[in-house]
Amino acid sequence: MSLLGGIRPPIAVLSALLLLLAGVTALSLGSVRKDGIPKAVLTSQQHFAEDGAIALRASLDESVTDLNRAASLFSSGDPVAPDAVLDKIGSVYQKWRGTAVVEISSGRLLAARGENLPLTAIDRSKLSGENGLAPRMVRLKDGEVRLLTLSLLSWPGKPQQLLVSSSSLRVPGISLGGFRSIAVVDPSGNILSSDGIPEPEQVLTDGDRVDVKRDTKQLKSFAKTAAKRTDGNPLKTKEPGSGGFLGVSGSLTGGISDGDRAVAGYASLAGPEPGVGTMATSLGLTVVAMVPVSEDTRPASDAFIGTAAAGALLLIGALVILLLVTTVQRPLVALFLESRRLTRGDLHRPVNIPRTGEGARIGLALERLRCQLLGQPDPGQDGINTGGKIRKAGVRTLVGLALALLLAWCLPLGLLVNRAGDDVVVPQQVVNDQRERTDTLNDRVRRALNEGHADLVSVAAIMGEKEATPERMTSVLEHTLQEHNRYQRLYVRDAKGNVLAKAGGDPKAPVVTKAGAKPLVMAKAGKEPVLVGTAEVSGSDKAVVGEFRIDFLNALLKRPGLGQIRVLDNDHRVIASNSGYRAFEKLDNSRLDALVTGSALKVGMSPRPSGVLYRDHGQQTVAASAPFVGGGAAKGMNWAVVSWQPAKGLDIPEYSLQNRTVLAGLLGLTAAAACLGWLHIIVVRPLRELAKRAEALAEGDRRTVLYPTHHDEVGAVTRSLEVIRQQLVELKKREASGNAGRAGSATPAGRN
Repeated sequence: MSLLGGIRPPIAVLSALLLLLAGVTALSLGSVRKDGIPKAVLTSQQHFAEDGAIALRASLDESVTDLNRAASLFSSGDPVAPDAVLDKIGSVYQKWRGTAVVEISSGRLLAARGENLPLTAIDRSKLSGENGLAPRMVRLKDGEVRLLTLSLLSWPGKPQQLLVSSSSLRVPGISLGGFRSIAVVDPSGNILSSDGIPEPEQVLTDGDRVDVKRDTKQLKSFAKTAAKRTDGNPLKTKEPGSGGFLGVSGSLTGGISDGDRAVAGYASLAGPEPGVGTMATSLGLTVVAMVPVSEDTRPASDAFIGTAAAGALLLIGALVILLLVTTVQRPLVALFLESRRLTRGDLHRPVNIPRTGEGARIGLALERLRCQLLGQPDPGQDGINTGGKIRKAGVRTLVGLALALLLAWCLPLGLLVNRAGDDVVVPQQVVNDQRERTDTLNDRVRRALNEGHADLVSVAAIMGEKEATPERMTSVLEHTLQEHNRYQRLYVRDAKGNVLAKAGGDPKAPVVTKAGAKPLVMAKAGKEPVLVGTAEVSGSDKAVVGEFRIDFLNALLKRPGLGQIRVLDNDHRVIASNSGYRAFEKLDNSRLDALVTGSALKVGMSPRPSGVLYRDHGQQTVAASAPFVGGGAAKGMNWAVVSWQPAKGLDIPEYSLQNRTVLAGLLGLTAAAACLGWLHIIVVRPLRELAKRAEALAEGDRRTVLYPTHHDEVGAVTRSLEVIRQQLVELKKREASGNAGRAGSATPAGRN
């Protein structure tokens, strides 16, 4: 018989799966413990550090790109005085702590702005070598670290000049809240910069100085550990299938002070695409964020429910297996043995007829066929002594009853047991992190828009030159479009709206006169939103216009652990999202709309981000909103970023227990459906068909050939019935031949 066919394998597999599921249920439902710090809080700190790493990497790379691009634009035109170079750069970009222009051949300082730069750290003799112009970190005398970025200014017939800028290594635009601190760490674990912990001389009391000393020590300890853990390949350090952040990240726990445990998240600087490195990633920096969190002192979950559920499953499983073995397997095996006995010629003993369903029908047919093989008249179904009453319940009913017994365990477990109610406590730190991360993301979007407008201003400075012919303007626009993926189209318009040069296609934004032009404005082209940035060309009626990609904004919102994210305009219409949406649609939740309205109200000098935990239809939701706050071209847009996620998706013990309970019910349902479905296909359907054919054969159908469907018990009974059919055909032929012979011998005797 087939190894995987027959009635035994499905029942055996079902019993093994139920036994395994009982063990899994007892262990999984009884092992959900309430740790001092919920995993949801640890995961949130990890995501916070990832946000900081992304912001720092984007800021450093953008700084290098802007400096190189500015130097390239200056070098492509007529020579410009060093002071004019620094003045134009300073008027467009306010991101560098200091800038300078140095003559490479002599080392003479030609111009400088901002803080004094450590130019002695630059070896001018190695600038022409490999990675000679690569950015480098330099520690100042006061202990602070600066990133020096280098670029060349070259004009024909003039000595080459070196354009140098210095940047701090602080994480830009990160919202720390009231108690969080953050640090940038080098590959050796040394802290290069930190925020959130005051200096000892900045606090007033001895107790505060003790706290500062303790926090500083803990942050240094976290920095050393994080540097060791990030020194590896993300493919080897991350769990398979974790996705999300492309670098190495994780969480750490430290010591306890006044009932609060220090918790930290860390993340290495990673490129925007898998396997693609950038200047910032080559520095090997790590971002560490630390915050004190109150420990959860509530008692752990009771393991009784898991043990009781496992015991109930064992009891129900034993009943199901006993039902299938006694009412399906044993009768079928008995029929197989009885049919094979008849084919071997053992016809003297009556057939042992099962008591239920198809087995009884086949047994009755075999008994009738036995009588026919003996040459006896067919007694019919009513003429056979079955030794008791035959139950009409068929095999399909018995298998359905087994399924109903298993569903009686699976459905209540998945739908009623361990349900997390409204009393689930969501850690306040999770709500705080939702607010701070949303504010950080809001600042990242605002900075991206400001950077985009600053690039337009730098292009506009080139368009005002005398040699800015249409061909020259088109070349600059195409070069800018290739360097920055934030733009969909770039073009130059005059005061009448005529396009003088363009790159990326025809304009879609409506024409705006110079008098009414705003730095950034949201327009509408049909049903499609168009974000337009405009930079006026000084001393001219021209303006450089850039249409931003909405997908560029959508890409900024792809952050795990924040749930649904929307960017809203001043009228609370959706402009961008991290998931599917319709442009300019309104929020479909009045609570979220009220949250956005409330966060836009000024608290003191400016609006503040808001975070709430609200209950709606029995479900808890963590939500936050952050309005645009800060300078730059995006200041007057009055946009806001709102995020929300259901609390049941967080790794909180009550929800984890609920999810595990539902999973146990689903596993039981899957095991029951798979094994009983297997049994139905392999045994039940062929057995029902066999019962019909056996009865037809007993009724006298000798023409229908019986073919086995599977090589198993049912197939063996089918083959035996086919042998019996052939024996009956041969018996009929012999009887007909004998009758013909007797008739032939009787005719001559009559004539004499």
